[in-house]
Amino acid sequence: MSTDLTSLKPEKLWKHFSQILTIPHGSGNEKALASHILNLARSWGLEARQDKVGNVVVRKPASPGKENSPGVVLQAHLDMVCEKNSDITHDFLKDPIQARIDGDWVKASGTTLGADNGIGLAACLAVLEDRTLTHGPLECLFTVDEETGLTGAFKLGRDLLRGKLLLNLDSEDEGTFTIGCAGGADSEITLPLERKKKKSSNLMLIKIFGLRGGHSGLDINLGRGNALKLLSRVLALASEKFRLELVALNGGSKRNAIPREAWAVVAVEPKARKSLLNFLKKEFETVKSEYRVTEPDLNFDLRDSVDSDFPLTVESQNRLLRLVLALPHGVIAMHPQIAGLVETSSNLAIVNTEPRQARIICNSRSSVFSALEATRLVIRSACQLAGAKAVQPQGYPAWTPNLDSSLLAKMVEIYKNLFQKEPEVKAVHAGLECGIIGEKYPGMDMISFGPTIKYPHSPDEKVSISSVEKFWQFLLEALNKLT
Repeated sequence: MSTDLTSLKPEKLWKHFSQILTIPHGSGNEKALASHILNLARSWGLEARQDKVGNVVVRKPASPGKENSPGVVLQAHLDMVCEKNSDITHDFLKDPIQARIDGDWVKASGTTLGADNGIGLAACLAVLEDRTLTHGPLECLFTVDEETGLTGAFKLGRDLLRGKLLLNLDSEDEGTFTIGCAGGADSEITLPLERKKKKSSNLMLIKIFGLRGGHSGLDINLGRGNALKLLSRVLALASEKFRLELVALNGGSKRNAIPREAWAVVAVEPKARKSLLNFLKKEFETVKSEYRVTEPDLNFDLRDSVDSDFPLTVESQNRLLRLVLALPHGVIAMHPQIAGLVETSSNLAIVNTEPRQARIICNSRSSVFSALEATRLVIRSACQLAGAKAVQPQGYPAWTPNLDSSLLAKMVEIYKNLFQKEPEVKAVHAGLECGIIGEKYPGMDMISFGPTIKYPHSPDEKVSISSVEKFWQFLLEALNKLT
């Protein structure tokens, strides 16, 4: 398999994407990539500025004869989701992403690729660099911390942008125009834990792994397993039959990623060890059979540990396992008018046990504000029953579809003329920055599109090479024709 992405077309786009892969840019660590973009823009003689939160805006003058065309804003986010398989050694703070070409796909090696939103970033840079293109007044907006808090969009100044048309380059199905998205909000849960005063030995590590994970909005309706839910289910069943002492339960790493792996440490009496092992193997095989279609690589590992530690009291153990099982996960409601669109969902994203407390993160989404709040009420209620505290910060708004958008009509016409087929127009259950930007710039007409990216937010992430070429052709045609 080749690793030379610069051999692909369009050359300028893949050149910039290859450079982006060498610069660590996980959420909260975008400073180096922002500096890279500022330096490039200034080397091209373009106006560039950065606001206090880290967002970057680069302006490129209109081509001759296009000065009176409407101003267009190309928008992409600087950060990527940093996920890796547990058997991969990779430091997202300093190591470059190792990409490879596999047929029509560009993939990474055991980590997320960062095509979300690296391809959008690369497209913006290629447009800024190329002086042969035809377009009206152009701005490129690069926002920070989209993946974990939409911080850049939330803190975007109301006087930073001049354009009236916004092309968000953060969608993941070529030939599809996104004109609406769900709103979302987190629930940050703290459950007090009590531990026994005496350490337990005969510890066992129980791990579930090999799940596909994925984006908690785009992939929530695919029936994939949640590693935390499945492990807690098996442990709860085991605790009903054996004297099982739970020491730790951990899993998940990103608020907007479905947990792919989870692990627990338990103590068990030596005389019950063999029976417990047989029980656990049987239950895990049941889970594997249940998820044989959606999770073909699901696996588990049981191994002894020579360490000793303080286990949870029986009451704390039961509260933790039952709370994890009771918290909502998956699709809650489908949209009553748009076929196939999830209206409301929730993702049990992270569980970390500490000596005196467990920290749990849930990420909920809905295109209906009242339904989102109802879901968060369910989470608060489960927490109250378990004696946990739920802090629920303000979320981000939904982007309401506008089927009468003049930008949408023009973009559909351009796509149809270029490729002789109609694009699909839809709303998505994922969160996009358009809803927030639209609130700050009333009247801005917006649309989102991009190349085909599969399995974002997981180490299986990949981007279609042929779709990138079509995405680029369409972007250039749109910039030329939006007059």
